[in-house]
Amino acid sequence: MTRTLRLSLAVATAAVAALALSSCSAGSSGGADGTVSDGKLTIATGQPAYSPWVEDNKPQSGKGFESAVAYAVAKEMGYAKSDVVWKRSTFDSAVAPGPKDWDLNVQQFSISSQRKKAVDMSSPYYTTTQAVVTTQKSKAIDDTTVAKLKQDTIGVAAGSTSITSVKDTLGVTPQVFNSNDDAVLALKSGQIDAIVTDLPTAFYMSAAQLDDGTVSAQFPSDGKGDQFGFVLPKDSELTSKVDSALKKLDDDGTLQDLQTKWLSSETNTPVLK
Repeated sequence: MTRTLRLSLAVATAAVAALALSSCSAGSSGGADGTVSDGKLTIATGQPAYSPWVEDNKPQSGKGFESAVAYAVAKEMGYAKSDVVWKRSTFDSAVAPGPKDWDLNVQQFSISSQRKKAVDMSSPYYTTTQAVVTTQKSKAIDDTTVAKLKQDTIGVAAGSTSITSVKDTLGVTPQVFNSNDDAVLALKSGQIDAIVTDLPTAFYMSAAQLDDGTVSAQFPSDGKGDQFGFVLPKDSELTSKVDSALKKLDDDGTLQDLQTKWLSSETNTPVLK
């Protein structure tokens, strides 16, 4: 056997071995459908996950806006509820570069070009609206119409889009504070009757910063808020499938129905009229 032939055979053998090893690795690390586990859709969320996004910290229940949306997307993608596997992850690790042990992650991720450099982001499933935070002792507690709320003293954070929303929707000029924390202190002291901020922040304020806080109403959607999307691993095969599922759910009214149910009806947060 010539030296050239021996060398050619050695190279060919090595190539076959490498291909076999690569195939084994791919088969053991992920599913044929582009998922991390064959036949399953692994979805991650935060620990803990808070209402109204996930009820009772149990995403597997399908209760809560993001849990319900996740199952609706999974169904459109061809996965039964029993095929959905839930994991937990931190917010920061989800949007950091690198491999992931989940297919989708949902925990109020605002879509941004900066995040898209490290991960894939789906089309939006929700655009934030402005909301009213008040307390049980405030005179604004039952003011769920524009006519009534405009008579209250409203506080907002400096630099927020809430300033424009209050002026455009209520026709009044709000008191502006350096931060949301300062606005919360003003509400606690009775300096203002209510705070206007984006809905996710409003839920946080009422639950974590105010002992008797409540989100009493939300503004009509103007389409100008932050857009929330699913996070997927960079260059995921599933990104286009998630986008297609979300388009179908948007077109047939499912996303709006889920938003009304979990972010309005279940939380007793009516839209201002």
